[in-house]
Amino acid sequence: MKKGILGRKIGMTQVFTKSGKLVPVTVVEVEPNIVTQIKTIENDGYEAIQLGFDTKREKLATKASAGHTSKANTTPKRFFKEIKGVDINNYSLGQEITVDIFEPGEVVDVTGTTKGHGFQGVIKRHNQSRGPMGHGSHYHRRPGSMGTMRPMRVFKGKKLPGHMGVLTVTIQNLEVVAVDKENNVILVKGNIPGPKKSLVIIKSSVKNPGKVNEVEELNSYAYATPEIEETVETVEQTESVETEETLETAETTEESETSEATEE
Repeated sequence: MKKGILGRKIGMTQVFTKSGKLVPVTVVEVEPNIVTQIKTIENDGYEAIQLGFDTKREKLATKASAGHTSKANTTPKRFFKEIKGVDINNYSLGQEITVDIFEPGEVVDVTGTTKGHGFQGVIKRHNQSRGPMGHGSHYHRRPGSMGTMRPMRVFKGKKLPGHMGVLTVTIQNLEVVAVDKENNVILVKGNIPGPKKSLVIIKSSVKNPGKVNEVEELNSYAYATPEIEETVETVEQTESVETEETLETAETTEESETSEATEE
């Protein structure tokens, strides 16, 4: 059956496997989601669960929103999303859904809202080419011909300047590289639409439901820090000893020079 969870995109980084392979990943912070509503065919005409994500202060919540989440015995939430196609018998009102719902190697679809670019021309928005910039040309970055004269109008779908970005986009068949239960983090191979700190939805793959790929073990750098600290301490101690020896030598030289000058 289908499953899903809400998270927040943190950014991109890279990890290394034991064989030395570099894997680009997107870090998704996934706080425990709360099942705030269970929709049934009898009451709503379809089956789905509603998830609440990102706790906010009660002062900022409306009475309707606070009353809705109080039925699940939880705090007001900032985002609510429905996950359809799930087995509602496996969920209960107020249940927590954590990162361990997915496993490394699992194939998922990730939905996000693309970055906003404001009002843009056809070159940036549709990747069109500009005209000549010199030799008397007056055509540089304009959209070009609107089409034939016969219809006396512009056809729908013509690529023109306009609002760019802020679209709901789903990237399919991405792979879960690692699941960190302690830090509530999921590492997804590749990139995910949207800016940093934006809301994303991780769901089971539509084209490859239940598929789990073999995942190589990742390198851990947890034991590199103490060695580095010991090296730094050793260098600092060596530098301090050398500095003391240099000062003692300088003081001895000054005393000998002073005694010689006094004898003369």
